[in-house]
Amino acid sequence: MNTGQPTVYVRSSTVAEVHLGGEVEQVIASSRDALNDRIVEAIRLRAASAGTPLTAHLVDGARSWPLVIHPDGSVTMPDAAPGHSRTDEAVPIATAPVPVSAAPAGTAPPASPVPATPPRAAAAPTAAPSTGKPTVDDLLNSRSRPRRDRATTGWRGAVRRATRGAISPAPSRAEQSRLERERAVQRRLGGPRTIVILNPKGGAHKTTSTLLLAATFGTLRGGSTLAWDNNETRGTLGWRAQHAPHHRTAVDLLGDLPSFTDADASSLARLDAYVRTQVDARFDVLASDEDATASSTIDAAAFDRLHEVLAKYYRIILIDTGNNMRASNWIAAVAAADQLVIVSTVREDTAASAAWLLDGLREKGFGQKVDEAVTILAAPSARPDPALVDRLESHFSQVTSAVTRVPFDPALVDGGPIDFEALSDGTRDAWLSAAAVIAERL
Repeated sequence: MNTGQPTVYVRSSTVAEVHLGGEVEQVIASSRDALNDRIVEAIRLRAASAGTPLTAHLVDGARSWPLVIHPDGSVTMPDAAPGHSRTDEAVPIATAPVPVSAAPAGTAPPASPVPATPPRAAAAPTAAPSTGKPTVDDLLNSRSRPRRDRATTGWRGAVRRATRGAISPAPSRAEQSRLERERAVQRRLGGPRTIVILNPKGGAHKTTSTLLLAATFGTLRGGSTLAWDNNETRGTLGWRAQHAPHHRTAVDLLGDLPSFTDADASSLARLDAYVRTQVDARFDVLASDEDATASSTIDAAAFDRLHEVLAKYYRIILIDTGNNMRASNWIAAVAAADQLVIVSTVREDTAASAAWLLDGLREKGFGQKVDEAVTILAAPSARPDPALVDRLESHFSQVTSAVTRVPFDPALVDGGPIDFEALSDGTRDAWLSAAAVIAERL
């Protein structure tokens, strides 16, 4: 093993590279803290092999500083004042930097530096003096409670319409269930949420799942939903979506991102030139690169830049992933996810791929996200093997937080653009259930 002095380049909050003697080792984790721990461990192994401490030079954007990592895993800073050596702590990736000129030739541009000092918080407004008189809040709080749910379907709905509401039966059990699931999908969120759809095997129903979930969220939440194809080269999400008057993709948006950093010039309307609006289902699609001759790819740093901008414009972002779980943009999507959705058809090979994926994600440090994941089992035919369904549901219910099933639908078989109006009522209801299970965890 090479025992020289390593240089660590931090590419994003979840990806770093250890350069040593011409060799490059990629380090990937689920968070900044986990990344720090994995950097220390990677260098500790080299120090233990050499039997001597190693001085690692950490480079994060335009900043660099040394850290001495000992064979036992303890960490010290060469220029630390007495009493300030760091032992058994995470590497201070974003602290006490020393400027450097540039990364060595041939390396990718490093991640943007973390600001040295945080912006000063604005002073809290002074509360208005109380007059003891009712306020607008008192007026609004005096409103009567919302009316109970009213039937809209079946004989109950027919009676309510025939009597013009004079007789208003409660909804049936089935309709009440639907209303409750719709409310779950429509629940208020504290900010943008990112849902990542995963299975490293092709044909696992990922793209179809992404589009049907986006249609459910978009229709019930009134828009502000994006389906994004995060394939590092070419995916099929753009092909399965309804046609748009342009063929721009994530690569084009990446090239024009600087124009979206100006708050005065940028707007959701300007994104229409890059996304494909699904008018009937009220969501947008951002396609992956569709140029067969192109050599450009989306890496982790590019994903992070795109995600940061898109999260300013969309409340729900559903990400369709590629099949290469070693790709840096694939890892970056998992790291950015608020909710993982594992998709599999009811087949042995596809389910085994999903189970292997979950094992791999745990090894990469994403164990908590796996525990909180939702599994969707999609029937590959009108009559899936019931014994296999039970086996798969039993397995995935033990390794993820919930399992939901969706039926086979002939309207999805041809592989072309999805006609949401052609879906059966059973299919719509099943995908509403899937969306509700996911939404409850956001």
